[in-house]
Amino acid sequence: MLDLNAKHIQAYCTYKLKTIRPNSVLKHLTIIKTALKYAQKIKLIKENPSDWVERPRKQKFIGDYYSKDEIVTLLGVIKGSPIETPLMFAIYFGLRRSKIVGTKWSSIDWLNKTLTISHKVVPVNDNGIYRLAASDRLKTKSSYRTMPLDDTFVAFLVELKERQEANKAYFGNTYSYEYDGYSCVNDMGQLISPNYITAVFRKLLVKNDMRLIRLHDLRHSCATLLLSLGYNMKDIQVWLGHGI
Repeated sequence: MLDLNAKHIQAYCTYKLKTIRPNSVLKHLTIIKTALKYAQKIKLIKENPSDWVERPRKQKFIGDYYSKDEIVTLLGVIKGSPIETPLMFAIYFGLRRSKIVGTKWSSIDWLNKTLTISHKVVPVNDNGIYRLAASDRLKTKSSYRTMPLDDTFVAFLVELKERQEANKAYFGNTYSYEYDGYSCVNDMGQLISPNYITAVFRKLLVKNDMRLIRLHDLRHSCATLLLSLGYNMKDIQVWLGHGI
């Protein structure tokens, strides 16, 4: 700690810029700066060397989306993959990761063919220990909403439910029941984490030579498809859970 200087931190930033985006490097710098500020406070260092580091320029966010044809291709690519279920929710409903992973079987009304969004699961870091935190408290009132299920998605859910029940019987005592009742679990019953979805999504696109977009861009893709189908902007905002 005593030997750390601005030159070391600058070299770290230069190295990381080869593999991650400037905005991500800025986040790393914020963490480093906070840690060194505390070290300065408790007299481990006299000054904060991160104050002298040249920060990379922040990139302006530009959203992207898939066309209808690209979505059709993607639906074929994800078939049978470990993240097929969460990506189906992302494509059909434009849900954020936390709402996708938080989807429960109790949220589905089979009779009226609807899905209610009222629960989320987010990754948290407790003193270096990664865990998933579940909550019924969503960000805004508009986040709570009920959405229609078409016959195609209902058929997908029926098959998914049957497969999960078969996995319980097959794996017996080794099956995990910690997240029993959630729809986005793997074959062993373990909840599929948001970070895992993001990582595997990118690998699937690369493996299948598809145009690279972010997982969140499936939300934009959903909005674009709804617009092309004749939905107005107000309807799309409600669908995506935006405040009006």
